[in-house]
Amino acid sequence: MTLPPWPGVPIVQAPMAGGASTPALAAAVSDAGGLGFLAAGYKNIEAMRADIAATRELTSRPFGMNVFMPSLDEIDPAAVAVYRDRLLPEAERLGVSPGMPSARDDAYEAKVAALLSDPPGFVSFTFGCPSADVIGDFQRRGTVVIVTVTTVEEARQASDADVLCVQGAEAGGHRGSFANTSDEPVPLRTLLQDVRAVTGQPLIAAGGLGTAEDVAEVLALGAAAAQLGTVFVRCPESGASAVHKAALADPRFTSTAMTRAFSGRPARGLVNRFLTEHSAYAPAAYPDVHYVTSPLRKASAAQGDPDGVNLWAGESFRNATETPAGQLVATLSGG
Repeated sequence: MTLPPWPGVPIVQAPMAGGASTPALAAAVSDAGGLGFLAAGYKNIEAMRADIAATRELTSRPFGMNVFMPSLDEIDPAAVAVYRDRLLPEAERLGVSPGMPSARDDAYEAKVAALLSDPPGFVSFTFGCPSADVIGDFQRRGTVVIVTVTTVEEARQASDADVLCVQGAEAGGHRGSFANTSDEPVPLRTLLQDVRAVTGQPLIAAGGLGTAEDVAEVLALGAAAAQLGTVFVRCPESGASAVHKAALADPRFTSTAMTRAFSGRPARGLVNRFLTEHSAYAPAAYPDVHYVTSPLRKASAAQGDPDGVNLWAGESFRNATETPAGQLVATLSGG
């Protein structure tokens, strides 16, 4: 399986919503022959467009933009309110108030329309699969469409996409599953082979990859490229917070776990106090819980407290260094 028109080496920098994926990072990765990715999640249309424009100023190479599908969760407002009340002491300690639930579609339709008017070379979707019409609209404009999948059934549902990003259990940040369930995620190597057995689409392997050896292994298993996120977080071009970057190298943090505590959706991060104390109580309510915890997370980061913020990290987090992104792409591709 080969990828559609590809910029060079089979390295994809994962789109990381929340600040890590900057134009500087995406451009540096693309200039090094990989595929850099921006993230539209949580941003307004103007900020998304500004990121695309800034990246085009920095590189003439292909890059991508990731879009969140609208949440289809059936929310229990009472459960969200109970969780919000639980966080009141945390908020008081930080000098803020918990947030209130807001729009649940992340301006999906408006973002799609804006991207179709001036599309980048690649567009990827997370938390679901867009309609065949949307996929076709991008394809007719020459944009390669990638859909993130976490199960064989999701892969079957995304048969119209050009490429599938196969995300295993080891991945940092949000699990990109179509539904907000508690199903046990499948390890990457198993999932990659299972998906490869049911589709001829090119596959991008994602989840816990951190070394050139990891990349070579998934390519040998049939992936057309490897997607890595956590190892890029400490790069100088990354926009991740200083607290997040430092935590990835802090010996106090020794493991990762999946949690709904910060957003209401399963996501893997470093095990810190907030994750330990609140994971068992967080409802399956995305993005409602994200809105509730947002002021707390921002305040914790601003106050330099790694125990009160989401420290998204895959199982390979110890491989994250302060290496410039272009150099890291060369290392990961065996150069």
